[in-house]
Amino acid sequence: MGELRHRGKDSSSTNPDKITSGIEAEDRVRFSVLDVLRVLGGIFLLSSALSWFITNDSIFWGYRPVWTRPAVGIPANGTPITQKGSIHLTDAELTRYNGTDSSLPIYLAINGTIFDVSASPTFYGPGGSYHFFAGRDATRAYVTGCFAEDITPDTRGVEEMFIPVDETGDEAGLSKGELKKRKEQDRRIARKQLRESVGHWERFFGDSSKYHRVGRVRREEGWLEKIPRRELCEAARKARPKRKKG
Repeated sequence: MGELRHRGKDSSSTNPDKITSGIEAEDRVRFSVLDVLRVLGGIFLLSSALSWFITNDSIFWGYRPVWTRPAVGIPANGTPITQKGSIHLTDAELTRYNGTDSSLPIYLAINGTIFDVSASPTFYGPGGSYHFFAGRDATRAYVTGCFAEDITPDTRGVEEMFIPVDETGDEAGLSKGELKKRKEQDRRIARKQLRESVGHWERFFGDSSKYHRVGRVRREEGWLEKIPRRELCEAARKARPKRKKG
């Protein structure tokens, strides 16, 4: 009887119904995982189709993976614009990469460094809020905020916007030597603030997960002295701080 009872327990432990239910449970788990994958795949395909319909050139909502980005190309003079893995463009050549040619990436430059901003065509492409930056080095405008008149890499004189405005009586009681020393200090601090402002925008694009550095703007020696010096724009003049008393 004991042996029979023992055998009875063994037979119940290998009950075909339990084995079948276990297999079915495993099948249900496998099916649910595959079902999730199918749903995700369907969402991706739908998103890709919608992106292509809206952007007309990308299935990733404007983002272009490295392997899909077109070659930069060669200027009309036949000289390659790549050197040691980096792109080297003149200001004139840079204008080609303003997003109007869908076969080319979208570039902009800050302080001579070129960044690829192709991941945001809705901002930097034609019709975008910041299209005026595309294909140009607009360092001055990034600092002054005068986007209509300051689309240029020339930052000469921009430090003036950081120099405090003297009100009537601010210079009373100061000797000529003290006034000279204060003005020198004001300009030194202002130049530092200008560098920090330009550096902020270089880091903004350089440290971004969407944008990346691709090269430098190629300019001839002494280029800055060959262009007219600009006056500080009205908005920047009005934004100058007032000198703190005391």
